[in-house]
Amino acid sequence: MVLGFSIALIVFSLLLMLLVLMHKGKGGGLSDMFGGGMQSSVGGSSVAERNLDRITLVVGLLWVACIIVLGIMMKTTS
Repeated sequence: MVLGFSIALIVFSLLLMLLVLMHKGKGGGLSDMFGGGMQSSVGGSSVAERNLDRITLVVGLLWVACIIVLGIMMKTTS
């Protein structure tokens, strides 16, 4: 059981890193320093960006849930 949650945690960690890197820079941060500030800003965010936000949020919550479950399992087995 611990092995399964550990593997899930690794998968969610890699997926979360990929999803965060796919986000567009909002400006004023490191993305502007490396050339990300040349993009024109449109009034609202597109459907793809909103879906990416939702997917990132869900994967982040699953990642946190895996950490909590692993912590509880490690504490009870010791």
